[in-house]
Amino acid sequence: MFARSFFSPAVRSSSHRLSRRTMSSAYVLPFDPAAAATSPVQGVSPVELWASTPSGDKPPQVGTTRTFYNTPAGTTTTISTLGEGFAKKKGDARRELVRKAVGSAVKDLKALDGVKEVKVDASEDPHAAAVAAHLALYKFTLKTQPTPSPFNPNNKETIPEKISFSPLKASKEWDQGTVYAQAQNLARTLMELPANMMTPTAFTERVKAEFAGLKNVEIIVRDETWAAEKNMNTFLSVTHGTAEPAKFLEIHYKGATDRSAQPLAFVGKGITFDSGGISLKPGAGMKLMRADMGGAATVVSSALAIAKLQVPINLVVCTPLTENMPGPSATKPGDIVYAMNGKSVEVDNTDAEGRLVLSDAIYYTATEFKPHTLIDVATLTGAMDIALGEVLAGVFSTSDTLWSQLHAAGEAEYDRFWRMPLDDDYLPQIHGSNADLQNTGGRPAGSCTAALFLKPFAEGIDAEENPMAWAHIDIAGVMEATRPTPYLEKGMTGRPVRALVEYTRRLANA
Repeated sequence: MFARSFFSPAVRSSSHRLSRRTMSSAYVLPFDPAAAATSPVQGVSPVELWASTPSGDKPPQVGTTRTFYNTPAGTTTTISTLGEGFAKKKGDARRELVRKAVGSAVKDLKALDGVKEVKVDASEDPHAAAVAAHLALYKFTLKTQPTPSPFNPNNKETIPEKISFSPLKASKEWDQGTVYAQAQNLARTLMELPANMMTPTAFTERVKAEFAGLKNVEIIVRDETWAAEKNMNTFLSVTHGTAEPAKFLEIHYKGATDRSAQPLAFVGKGITFDSGGISLKPGAGMKLMRADMGGAATVVSSALAIAKLQVPINLVVCTPLTENMPGPSATKPGDIVYAMNGKSVEVDNTDAEGRLVLSDAIYYTATEFKPHTLIDVATLTGAMDIALGEVLAGVFSTSDTLWSQLHAAGEAEYDRFWRMPLDDDYLPQIHGSNADLQNTGGRPAGSCTAALFLKPFAEGIDAEENPMAWAHIDIAGVMEATRPTPYLEKGMTGRPVRALVEYTRRLANA
């Protein structure tokens, strides 16, 4: 058997040339270093291969990888450790170790030329392995060399992924994990695309293309005239400074046996570029605000996965889409507008526009479709980034049950949440103006006051019978990864797509 370690300087150059010419297929083998020396691939023992490498006698950390060429003959094999104590891990913690091991291996393999097909030993957790493989493979680029970008609208051909994955043993869990990951990757792409390529109009066209052919789905695109007829004045106040036409996108998925049953609802903030408006943001880092439609990107991508999996639930998704620009007709600080629910709102700061577009969207969704649960998702406040960083998304909820369900789904997918206070003692900060509400409450507890601003628009949360469960998820901190993980590169994250899909799947099957 010809087996050469990725870490052997004396042989790497020749073996790498061999792989470039002939080794288009590869294996990814996660392994427990404490387990017996068994192998899912004939003639290849991950434990023995690990022992043959430098430091092979030391306890490996999870995700430590070694790549061997021509092992077995004509194939590349990457082994990746599950870490010490893997056998003792249970549940969510065990799944995350699988993700780390598989993701680390895929990161190694995708750096090699010529690898096209990868078979993954997914026996420890097929769902987690599929998620990690497809997330780790993802790379966004608009560079034209060495190959044209698949995101270039001038390209007429679909460019396939560099590597295709399959499990050693087919399973529904692998297929499901693949859908989860592909949905998150779509959200990452929507968030990464620059604002000139992801306008409100372009966003709706992309969504229609992604959902084309799926069963039980209806997509409706509304315009500003419709929004004005609905008195969506807080939403429209943000549209005044931009030349790009605003859109209000609705996705209706009817997967429940009873198509008239109360739906679950997602609402996503869709600011396709946020300059801050008249309250202009600093120039440094402003280009990140192409992803201020991350709420919209994640809820429509979650809906896509739910529709592809044909989850037995009714779902409605609403996303108000616009740019926030300082044009000659832009809303000014101090302006007062009347929201769809009749409340007066003083625009203290035009850079607090997310809660303005969401307020009308939440009220419309709650009153028009009467959902049993409404979850809104938004890159809403810098204060959330300060509070929780890029590790956990903040959740504000009127329902202990809903919070528990979201928390459990987030832990299962390691797409995690932290509950934040929704306490009325913060209300004086946004009740001190000449209007019913002020769209900012100062620096203290900025994410809390933003959530409290939205609460009056969640019509039905105070109903005596069957109140609507509501949660607001602030993803400003988790929008971008500034440091890589074993299965996510730096860049826009597409979070919390997997958690939302998992929450919905569990809810439908409860």
